[in-house]
Amino acid sequence: MTSKNRITDAPIIPTFFYFALPSLAGLLAISSASIVDGIFVGRYLGAGPLASINLLIPYFTFMFSVCLMIAIGGTVLAGRYIGEKKQKNADAIFSQSLISAVLFTTAMATLVTPNSEYLFNALNAPQDIHETMDSYFGIMSYCLIIQLTTMVLYYFVRADGFPVLATTALIFGSITNIALDVLFLGYLGLGIEWAAWATTIAQSLQLTILLSFFVKKQRTLKLTLKGLNVRESARALINGFSEFINEISVGIVIFTVHWLLLLEGDDTAIAGFSIANYVLFISMMAYYGIVDAIHILVSQNLGAGNIRRIRYFMLLAAVTILSMSTVLVLTCTLYPHYLSQLFLSDIENASQQSALLYLSILWPCLMFSGLNVLISAYFTAIQKPLQSTVIALSRGLLLPVMFLIAFSTYVKQTHFLAALPIAEFITFAMASTLFVIHQKRQTPTDPVYT
Repeated sequence: MTSKNRITDAPIIPTFFYFALPSLAGLLAISSASIVDGIFVGRYLGAGPLASINLLIPYFTFMFSVCLMIAIGGTVLAGRYIGEKKQKNADAIFSQSLISAVLFTTAMATLVTPNSEYLFNALNAPQDIHETMDSYFGIMSYCLIIQLTTMVLYYFVRADGFPVLATTALIFGSITNIALDVLFLGYLGLGIEWAAWATTIAQSLQLTILLSFFVKKQRTLKLTLKGLNVRESARALINGFSEFINEISVGIVIFTVHWLLLLEGDDTAIAGFSIANYVLFISMMAYYGIVDAIHILVSQNLGAGNIRRIRYFMLLAAVTILSMSTVLVLTCTLYPHYLSQLFLSDIENASQQSALLYLSILWPCLMFSGLNVLISAYFTAIQKPLQSTVIALSRGLLLPVMFLIAFSTYVKQTHFLAALPIAEFITFAMASTLFVIHQKRQTPTDPVYT
């Protein structure tokens, strides 16, 4: 069959992997670069600088969550407009999203960077590492303007049918980041601020590659100042709110864990938790690689009325996520020492021993988190923000924080981190129920091309 739109008309299996594999490769490239940052900081600068970076994660997560809400809410709405052949509306959402990202990141960098000491105190960071944190944050705060604007552009480039270009930019940026970490930290032995400079240079290269999108003759999305509509922008943000919750919740949960660890007077555990957190981070990036494809495939097929195609895409995504989860669980349960030794070479190091303990507690999260994010993304893509937000709030914020505090207060015989796998399981039961109920209300009548 000759197709005008690959997403709505082409065979399902190759179409799914055409969008999912580049997205997966790109987000794994991002996560690998971040992990290499952690590896080089941990091995060459020590547990203290590694903890310094990890303590800043709640702020970075807040910044990412706002721009992710802009990006995903915008691309889902633009994707539906593309499916409905409303090109001017899609262009307006594209333009509004990029402008919003630039204005937000610039305002935050200008406001927060000169007042970083207040941020460090709010994050409950020990006073003796404030200087190290400031060396890194002073550069990264401005780097986020480039990094997060690039992220928003990346999502729209993919949505407009250029997943290979989007992934190429991410991969080249990640390779550059890794190479510069090796040079600055490993070979030249420079300080933690050079890890931030490595990220800044890599993100600038990534943005440069993505900007080539604007010279592509086949693109449909165009920058415009016509038709900008505050109500449409608000609609996109509301639809992307669940993704904001998914992302910001990570920062809140990490902040809560840091707070509880420091209450126990265990500073070295912060570095240990950062190692376990890197494992959770790379798993979520892998899941989001699949989920990001679902945003595009579901939203445009919804606009075209292809309900049965949506179901097939969801089935393929679920099978792919379960396969990845199995590999990650086996790695965490069979080879935890190898994971911890990537970051800290001394096997007797207290931080590394903490990491081994945390990995043994947290690995069940990997069995449910991917499916929870997939179902939440499905509701976002079909513009059901209430269901999506309920799932996101449950798995990412309400249940984890509530259970963490309850375990640390009332169940002292069990480590409080056991609260996180329990929260994921309860959320999975609820999300599955919502998904099944919604499916029973739909009657697919469209043809399917496999």
